[in-house]
Amino acid sequence: MAPRRPVDPAELRTALERVGPWVTGESDEKPSRPDLAAAVRLSARTLEQLAPGSSVEVRVPPFVAVQCIEGPRHTRGTPPNVVETDPRTWLRLVVGSVEFGAAVTSGAVEASGRRAAEIGRLLPIARL
Repeated sequence: MAPRRPVDPAELRTALERVGPWVTGESDEKPSRPDLAAAVRLSARTLEQLAPGSSVEVRVPPFVAVQCIEGPRHTRGTPPNVVETDPRTWLRLVVGSVEFGAAVTSGAVEASGRRAAEIGRLLPIARL
């Protein structure tokens, strides 16, 4: 598989700004699916670039799943270290509107495995 091109920080910022009012709660109007998909995918790929590896899988259905953080490689079945959440919660984590531990405690984020909590130390990755 060919390596992905690096995420352009300006492209990520633009994508986040398009969905920003919905993410921060300033608006209840859900962004268009393409805008939401772009923000989720670019932010997850940015995390993947910041912490390369394959020991933790971050899932934001239906848009993306990435592997990150150095450690034991996982190749088949369900990985032992998984972080999964919905698109709005993910983007709130990305911009720092919610803290990872609080999101896990509230049930907005499912985190399994010893290494899953390491994601919290990498967030936020952008600001609105």
